[in-house]
Amino acid sequence: MTVYPPTATPLAPFIIHNFIIPLLIYTNKSIKHLTHKFKLFEIVSYTIVTSFLFFLKIIRSFLPFVLNYNSSPESESESDSDSSSYHWIPFLKGYGQSTDVGDIGSFEGDTCIARALYQLLAIHNEIPVSSRKYEVVRSYAEKLMDENLGVSCEPLRQVNATVLSGAFARALRQLEVAVAEGDCGEVDSGLDVVEKSGGGGGCCFGLSRVVRTAGYFGGAAWTRFVKRKTQLGGSAEKLAAELLWLAQKLSACGSGDEAVRQWASASNLASVSLTTQLRLQGSLVKLSVYLFKQAASMGGKDDDEGTMEELRKIKMKMLMSWIPFLCRSSNGTDAPILSFNEKAELENVLGELIGSLKHEDEQEKVLSLWLHHFTHCPSSDWPNLHLYYDHWCTTSRKLLILDGE
Repeated sequence: MTVYPPTATPLAPFIIHNFIIPLLIYTNKSIKHLTHKFKLFEIVSYTIVTSFLFFLKIIRSFLPFVLNYNSSPESESESDSDSSSYHWIPFLKGYGQSTDVGDIGSFEGDTCIARALYQLLAIHNEIPVSSRKYEVVRSYAEKLMDENLGVSCEPLRQVNATVLSGAFARALRQLEVAVAEGDCGEVDSGLDVVEKSGGGGGCCFGLSRVVRTAGYFGGAAWTRFVKRKTQLGGSAEKLAAELLWLAQKLSACGSGDEAVRQWASASNLASVSLTTQLRLQGSLVKLSVYLFKQAASMGGKDDDEGTMEELRKIKMKMLMSWIPFLCRSSNGTDAPILSFNEKAELENVLGELIGSLKHEDEQEKVLSLWLHHFTHCPSSDWPNLHLYYDHWCTTSRKLLILDGE
């Protein structure tokens, strides 16, 4: 293994962390008692802190090494040697070496047709909906997938299933990042900036609410003008619509259970989606309804006991993750997302899924979770599972009577 000499720490982050931030805190603390008497000192304090917080947000666009100075020289040398020999193309063989946050990764047995479908889905994920080429790329991808299924060949069906599963996982990760950053404002407040930069606890209280506001708007400017959202595959609404389309395509090739499995594991996304925009909540409701229906159709009489147990765990995880979201989410702003019949149909689907849980304590966990969120959300009366709750109470009562006899 090659031994590399230690790399020097860049001067800019060292100066910012050890000199500028302590100086700012000390200055702000020193003139704090003067701001009540002299308006000029208040203006000076406001200007200094506002400018500094804004500077912290945009410095990364001018000094890239501030974020990357810990990268190993080995990785840099490897990337340099690779780039000197060829231009890396993500859909060619060997693309699994990419470390991008949204990378699908490689899959076994990839072929030319698989890489072609992967390329189309990757482009479909990257370009915005407003692009005139968006529908062109989608039509190409649909044509290729339909032709693979039309041949009635198992390897081609497996190509569709494998590539679509990877594309669904990629879009799901991107959606979780986009929703989480949207809920957090994608920036820290002024107080958080000082605390995370090593400022003392007592000194932080010298920063007024004006400073917090300045930090917010500085971060908003950073988000709006510097950060490249194209790396996350576009807006959260676009990703939600893309996930629904991918789930439908997975179901068409007989692999809808893979989308259900991934959606059931997205408990963090279900949690942060409770406070996201109403339009996005409506899109996620549509996607959740579709995947709940797919979950209800999973399994069959011919499945062995091990498979049935695995499917039961997936259904349990999906119910526990997404029932709170259904109870508290918006079902449409200008127009309802679901019709009356669609809502009633999903209530029946949820009841069927709850009934498929063989263990009494599992049904209790799901129904008690539903009851908590259903009763604590005054703006929604859906999904109403009171019939299934009554049925569970009756069954539990009968079991207790039988045990006592």
